[in-house]
Amino acid sequence: MPRPHLALLIALLTAFAISQFSDHFNPYYLDVLAGIGINVILAVSLNLVNGYTGQFSLGHAGFMSVGAYLSAAVTLFFAPRLFGSDGGTAVQQGVLFLAALLVGGLCAAVAGLVVGVPSLRLKGDYLALVTLGFGEIIRVTFQNVEKLGGALGLNAIPPYTTLFWVLAFAAVTIFIITCLVNSTYGRGFIATHDDEIAAEAVGLNTTRYKIVAFVVGAFFAGIAGGLYAHFKTTITPGGFDFTKSIEIVVMVILGGMGNTLGVILAAVLLTLLPEVLRPVAEYRMILYSFLLIVLMIARPQGLFAFKLPKARST
Repeated sequence: MPRPHLALLIALLTAFAISQFSDHFNPYYLDVLAGIGINVILAVSLNLVNGYTGQFSLGHAGFMSVGAYLSAAVTLFFAPRLFGSDGGTAVQQGVLFLAALLVGGLCAAVAGLVVGVPSLRLKGDYLALVTLGFGEIIRVTFQNVEKLGGALGLNAIPPYTTLFWVLAFAAVTIFIITCLVNSTYGRGFIATHDDEIAAEAVGLNTTRYKIVAFVVGAFFAGIAGGLYAHFKTTITPGGFDFTKSIEIVVMVILGGMGNTLGVILAAVLLTLLPEVLRPVAEYRMILYSFLLIVLMIARPQGLFAFKLPKARST
């Protein structure tokens, strides 16, 4: 069995083993662990766009909101009709939940395609502004659709997300992104990032590579949104605003652009840091922002931007 597949299998088995004891976890620690897993999915998926392909997207929270709302709409509509008042068996709930997550992820991917085709011919600040505008359009749209709760959002979403689902999808996201980047096709992402003009000169369609990265990143952001919605059981448009997108971008920058391991560690750190600062709640965001400034000044290339040592040739 190839090493990446073996690593994925071990990660899934570990997630299953941990989930067996989740009922004994303190609800607070369970919430933090789920938050870490969801943020890892968001950061790793955005790293494909911002880190490996060299784009600058500020609309990742918009794709997350598409997955959150549409997956929640699926379970809210079908669960009562399929399972009635008894709620269905664990297997039935799992099948419905997986289908809802895929629907949310695919709809987010379609949204990524709709945004990517016209906007990814732009570069730098222009692309950032377009994706930022898209995120706000999505947020305001959900805010004004009464069937999706309007400004009040959606409530009473079935609590289908468990620690196993979060850890399993985090492992799958890391596996797929890593395999994609290290594949022959994935070399096109890195070539686009390093020198787009040179990549086009040797015959690479850089726009296609950027769109593929955008769509894949949006798909996993939609998955993360679905997991988030079914864990919190209540979502509002304000939870997917510009601030959320910036939070995900900071994880990618702090971890080191194009460094999957570093981004994972940064997602863990930036999820835990606000919780560590909770005892000084009135100064928490000030200290959080100050620490980020210090980290960026001290390590502008990313706090975890390191490379594993190469094996010596014999």
